[in-house]
Amino acid sequence: MIRHFAPEDFQEVVEIESEVFSEHNSILYMSFYETVGDGFLVAEQDGRIVGYVVGYRSAGNEGHIFSVGVKEEYRGRGIGTGLIHTICDIFVANGLRYARLEVRNSNKGAQKLYRSLGFLPCWTEKKYYSDGEDGMVMKMHLHPYRLLISKQKYLESVFSDNEFFITFKGPISYYP
Repeated sequence: MIRHFAPEDFQEVVEIESEVFSEHNSILYMSFYETVGDGFLVAEQDGRIVGYVVGYRSAGNEGHIFSVGVKEEYRGRGIGTGLIHTICDIFVANGLRYARLEVRNSNKGAQKLYRSLGFLPCWTEKKYYSDGEDGMVMKMHLHPYRLLISKQKYLESVFSDNEFFITFKGPISYYP
């Protein structure tokens, strides 16, 4: 189930974030809760938080996916894909036309996932990360048709595996 972040999720989100990323700032996530509202989501399974995504409007018509993380033992089950689809739905519902994210140049697995969802590499930010590694900036046009095709592929794999289901709660609208 994907739902909005609640303060009691804080510790589990920080644990995931520190597991997934080499550089982290736990206080930042509480400030996201206070500032981005519906752009802070968690994936919950069996009463545990297994993933999260944080996204917000970064420019007039662009949403920025600041961070997405899934506990290692839950990867490969479509959780990260579901989180990204949900935050993109929120971006669309808020009138945004593009989604942007950054990924380490060395993180080929994440790059492959993002490309499969429709993100395209745009440019490299030199020494983007604190350890000096470059970051690839990727963007996706939030065209409803492109999102629909991506979701269709995702839902077919989710329902055929019959292992993990996502339920959407709250006012998430699909393409007016």
